[in-house]
Amino acid sequence: MGKKARRAKGHKEFQNIHTSNIRPLYKDQESSWNPLNSTEEPRERKYIRKIKPQSDNQRHMMEAIEQYNVVLAVGPAGTGKTYVAVAKAVEALEAGKVSRIVLCRPAVEAGENLGYLPGALDEKLAPYLRPLYDCLSDRMGLRNLKKYLHDGTIEIAPIAYMRGRTLNNAYVVVDEAQNCTYGQLKMLLTRLGWQSTMVLTGDPDQSDLLNGLSGLNDITERLTALDDVSVVHLRDKDIVRHPLVAAMLSVI
Repeated sequence: MGKKARRAKGHKEFQNIHTSNIRPLYKDQESSWNPLNSTEEPRERKYIRKIKPQSDNQRHMMEAIEQYNVVLAVGPAGTGKTYVAVAKAVEALEAGKVSRIVLCRPAVEAGENLGYLPGALDEKLAPYLRPLYDCLSDRMGLRNLKKYLHDGTIEIAPIAYMRGRTLNNAYVVVDEAQNCTYGQLKMLLTRLGWQSTMVLTGDPDQSDLLNGLSGLNDITERLTALDDVSVVHLRDKDIVRHPLVAAMLSVI
């Protein structure tokens, strides 16, 4: 009987322990948020603030996007060309300046032949457009990205299917433009409609096409003469990736 009484007494004392007597593992976390006690539903991260330029030429690129309807951003890898273009596209969409975002990227392998990819058209293009997906997801969250892709607010437009279209009230991003021929770039540029912005990004030194097929340099030189088109040249000093990227690009 004595053992049962002691067990019953211990169980009763355990039930009477008040939660105020429980202390966090670390003393400096006494007032911190506890996920177990929170009644809030999980929510996705959303960037409300605008991106800030990391270099003078990035600032020039952002200002050009605000002022011009056609912007060419040309420069080495790691200078933030794609990220800035996509981030400004998201800002324009959330501000109501455009009603949709159109993404174009040539389906050209970087020295490898992946063969035929399974799935529908968007699934076939997904590996090539992954850098754009990453930027969009980073700026608006995965949930919003899926919703906009589903209702057509964000459109994946293969270059081969762009002929004959007129893109009104849209923000168009043409990434990896160095892998487009002169004819393809001319066709893409002439898709521009009313109240639309088109940003072409590319690195002429990293073309995966055969020598002489890339039309980016030729298009850039010709459009520089137009006052209503902005051509932004980013340099090695604008690289925002690992510092070794700039060092390696100077010798390879």
